[in-house]
Amino acid sequence: MSIVFTSTKTPAARLDYTWDWVPWLTDVGDVLDTATVAVPEGLTAVGSPVVDEGVVTQRVSGGVVGATYELVCQITTVGGVIDEKTIDLTIVEH
Repeated sequence: MSIVFTSTKTPAARLDYTWDWVPWLTDVGDVLDTATVAVPEGLTAVGSPVVDEGVVTQRVSGGVVGATYELVCQITTVGGVIDEKTIDLTIVEH
C-alpha cells in the first residue's frame, strides 16, 4: 500500500510530519511493532520518530527552496507485515 502525500515547508521551519497507520492497522487486524522514517540528504531529522498507538511522527528541518524531498515511513507489524507511506515535501519561500 504505497501512499504518497504532499506538503510544503520553508527552509527555516522545523516541523512535525505524521503518518497515521491506525485505520490500516484496524483493517488488517494487526498492531504496529516498529517504525522507521527515511529522511533524505538535504533535510535533517530532529530526533527519532515518535510512535504513539499507530501514529508515527518525525520532526524535520532544513531543505533548499525549490527542492522536493521524499520522507518515507516504513512500519513492521507484530504479524510481520511491512508497509510504507511517503510524504513528498517541497521547500518553498516564506
